[in-house]
Amino acid sequence: MSEIILEMQNITKLFPGVKALDDVNLKVEKGEIHGIVGENGAGKSTLMNILSGIYPYGTYTGKIIYEGSECIFKEIKDSERKGIVIIHQELALVPYLSIGENMYMGNERGSTLSINWNETYAKADDLLNTVGLRESSRTLIKDLGVGKQQLVEIAKALSKNVKLLILDEPTAALNETDSKKLLDLLLQFKKDGLTSILISHKLSDVSYVADKITVIRDGATIETLDKNVDTITEERIIKGMVGRELKHRFPKRNDVKIGDISLEVSNWNVYHPIYTEKKVVDDVSINVRRGEVVGISGLIGAGRTELAMSIFGKSYGTNISGEIKINGKKVSLKNSHDAIKNKLAYITEDRKGNGLILTNPIKTNTTLASLDKVSNHGVIDKDKEVDVANEYVEKLKTKCSSVDQNIGNLSGGNQQKVLLGKWMFAEPEIMILDEPTRGIDVGAKYEIYCIINDLVKEGKSIIMISSELPEILGMCDRIYVMNEGQIVGEMSKSEASQESIMAKILQSSSSKGV
Repeated sequence: MSEIILEMQNITKLFPGVKALDDVNLKVEKGEIHGIVGENGAGKSTLMNILSGIYPYGTYTGKIIYEGSECIFKEIKDSERKGIVIIHQELALVPYLSIGENMYMGNERGSTLSINWNETYAKADDLLNTVGLRESSRTLIKDLGVGKQQLVEIAKALSKNVKLLILDEPTAALNETDSKKLLDLLLQFKKDGLTSILISHKLSDVSYVADKITVIRDGATIETLDKNVDTITEERIIKGMVGRELKHRFPKRNDVKIGDISLEVSNWNVYHPIYTEKKVVDDVSINVRRGEVVGISGLIGAGRTELAMSIFGKSYGTNISGEIKINGKKVSLKNSHDAIKNKLAYITEDRKGNGLILTNPIKTNTTLASLDKVSNHGVIDKDKEVDVANEYVEKLKTKCSSVDQNIGNLSGGNQQKVLLGKWMFAEPEIMILDEPTRGIDVGAKYEIYCIINDLVKEGKSIIMISSELPEILGMCDRIYVMNEGQIVGEMSKSEASQESIMAKILQSSSSKGV
């Protein structure tokens, strides 16, 4: 008989006006990978925050039985002492400290009065190698992209004496190839006897590694599927999550009318802001037309985000050269203000770090990029601000109590809608969407896709950067493939496939002798 390492019994958690969890039960066997799925706001992360002690004993009802004993966790250190380590979806790293310093913060190598830095960096480098990250552990966190920072979080968790590893959306910022490497790593951990709980909106990831899958909807346990007993399909999981069948992942776009070129970038070069001799974008030339969705696909480190941010008013990089034309006219975008004036918007991949102010309400976030449109002589018209926010909440079907609700209290999908609304209010003609559905569930993704289709139907131009190949293939009219800072392929929707995109990447790497 299999040994139960964790049992959460009748867990109920209340927030003001909301029952986040309603009598939830969960059993996890020792040495298994247990998937937890559900829509944004279903209660998955809340359940794991209770398990890890972030929501301490006494703030919920129910019991946590771990390794046969009831646990009373008053803080996260209590659960870590038992070998329970959680990796959150939102990064918890200090930007101006090195990878090694971040990995061993609170778990320092050496004595109380003297840190052994040689041991710290040597052990950190070993763990980075384990998770497939080639950077030196002396690299500052701020010099890494979001995807690489996620790998640092995983390495950091491994640096502790972990018995039960909880991963909340670990592959959200990773592309298909790097996601598979991480999932294969979890399978290797399983062989070594490690127990894992995986929360993910990528149903293919959960199906690939999980032995059992628990579905949570509206704070309640719907069912637990066992791979050895049940026939598990993505369609069945989705039905359990949303309470209905979702037959089409990508909405059809009818009456596609692709017009003239709206944005043209030629011979674009960008160097790293710190390591100024390192070229991160190498002689790139791309364009997008009115009414067109153009995808940029590539592996982590390919330079996609660096390209997008550098185009958006040189928000990233140094020694930038090349030419930008908007509607056939050469423009000089010296900063983000210039980019906005020229009807260009960049919707960041890091909505909580760079896109939104979490402690501010929806109404102030919605107007952030266009304050001049809701102010007179520098004084904000509060009534107009509320009217604008309400307009976009209604237009984008954002679920919230009111526009006075703080962004930090919204689900990921609804935060993404507010971020889109913020830039839609700026009335851009060209929108660069960087990982627009990162960390949100299939139902919310579909709603974001519908918004994108509505935008191009209005004649907007969309550049979509995504690490999910099915998303690129399902949404884009044309696709650029990027690798190591260069465009290595361009293909139409009819020509594109996961195989053809990966072939372009592998061919370009081979030609460089990688």
